[in-house]
Amino acid sequence: MGFNSTDYNSGTETIISPVTLSSDWSRVARLLLVVGLAVIGSVGNVYMVSAVMIEDHLKKKGNILLVNTALADLLITGLVMPASATVILAGLHDSPPVCEFQWFLASLCWLVTVLTILATAVENYARLCLSADAYAPAFTSTRITTAVLLIWLLSGCAVTAQVAYRLGPDYCTRKFSGTFSYQVTVAILFVILPTILTSGFYLRTTLHVRQTKSDPSFKPPITFSWDYSLMKTNFYSFIVFLIFWLPFGVILGIGNIQKINPRTFYNLAWLALSKSCINNFLYCITNRHFRNAYINLFHYCCCKTTVAFSRRSRGEPSRPTGDVRVHIIPGYNMYSYTSPQRARETGKTSAGKRSAGTNRGAGRSNGRDVYQL
Repeated sequence: MGFNSTDYNSGTETIISPVTLSSDWSRVARLLLVVGLAVIGSVGNVYMVSAVMIEDHLKKKGNILLVNTALADLLITGLVMPASATVILAGLHDSPPVCEFQWFLASLCWLVTVLTILATAVENYARLCLSADAYAPAFTSTRITTAVLLIWLLSGCAVTAQVAYRLGPDYCTRKFSGTFSYQVTVAILFVILPTILTSGFYLRTTLHVRQTKSDPSFKPPITFSWDYSLMKTNFYSFIVFLIFWLPFGVILGIGNIQKINPRTFYNLAWLALSKSCINNFLYCITNRHFRNAYINLFHYCCCKTTVAFSRRSRGEPSRPTGDVRVHIIPGYNMYSYTSPQRARETGKTSAGKRSAGTNRGAGRSNGRDVYQL
């Protein structure tokens, strides 16, 4: 059975689908793969956004751009991949509307990521190479937020125009419409030029930092080292983006000239999409501030302190009012308080035991006992 590019209309069985992947795999295997990527990627991207919000060393104006990249990845892991899982669960082999929705959203997030990576390189250069007096007025919170909104607006208009007028390649049917000169222009403006500029800014920043550090009289503050470490992580993210998306971009360009094997085409497309599941873990591995934030978030989500007021049933004997059951985070200097009534009751029978232990609680004058864990 070969691939039929008109399978939407003819209803013939195909080997590979842009939505549900290869039919050589079992339905359960495809579902587990797609759901696994969606869950892992979505959780990681939420962690990345939250890390910038809770970690003091990451609360900088320029890191809004990192949040923007994570949000673009979250759209892919939270909408594009679950859409495929829904089609697989429905028992369908293909769904043209879902495929068109996935292609539109993937193109939008790709273009947003390209422009955001370029803006991040520019901001990192200004942060490390310019003086504080020159950086502060040029990169205010208002200007960076406006730049982020303009990136989404420009990307949305460009992708909408391409889809509405069918100027670019059709991902779902692998039919390449539009003029060749138009596609070359788009490739130069949105692929080649941003790649060259991003590489140039990162290279210039690295050379400037190394030259500055070679000066014996220069004693960089600790924040300078933190910013430089984050810049290197941003550069690694740029390289990973190229590794995952460049093969699909090349095969997409070759498709304008000759026919491409559908299995190769769609496998490379899903490889590119899987980058959205990897980027957030890259920041965790290569940057200690992101790693500390991820660890704190993990402790909060899995071992957070919860206060539950338990309700008694009618058959239960009455409990002292104000009784609180508290779950304490292991390893943290936390305290558990009991109610005043229960403290007075237990204080009469356990006074000797509390005085013998070194880590036991001590009575208070207001009738409340405190136990340190």
